[in-house]
Amino acid sequence: MAIDESALTKGQTRKLNALRKSVGDDIADEAFTKWMAARAKAPKEARDPVADALVAALDQFKDEKTFRLGAKGYVVKRSKGKGASGFIAQKIT
Repeated sequence: MAIDESALTKGQTRKLNALRKSVGDDIADEAFTKWMAARAKAPKEARDPVADALVAALDQFKDEKTFRLGAKGYVVKRSKGKGASGFIAQKIT
């Protein structure tokens, strides 16, 4: 089975070439087509539950005109260090 290498991404081409070097052309082409088929069935992107929780928490401010995040936004991190608890929000400059 012929594989159209012009339609592959750089990473896919590297994987195909590595398979061809390790197991030979015929077996590599068959394994690569099975890998591509399995990859197509997998979910594209999993939802991030932390990001969803942040969006839900900030949703209460969507109609408030005085609440602004600025053009560049903020970075939210968990506090680190002895006795630290909570979160730290820093404006991106």
